[in-house]
Amino acid sequence: MRTTLSIADDNLRELKALAHETGVSLTRAANDVLRAGLDRRVSSSPRRRYREEVGDLGEPRVNLDHALAIAARLEDNETLRKLEQRT
Repeated sequence: MRTTLSIADDNLRELKALAHETGVSLTRAANDVLRAGLDRRVSSSPRRRYREEVGDLGEPRVNLDHALAIAARLEDNETLRKLEQRT
């Protein structure tokens, strides 16, 4: 993707020197430097640990062996209810 940026003269000199030293294009050098800086910023941000609350739901009220059949029946009943409201 192409875009136009204003780069400070001292940064441009350093980027050009880096590109020359490493034998890559100025675009490649600029992208590598930007990527490294962005990666460092992301990796240095403190990560909060996620803790999931766990609760006992007790014994199921229905036989879960037939859960898909129950879900299909509930969906069918809801579809019928919506169709009846149209008329």
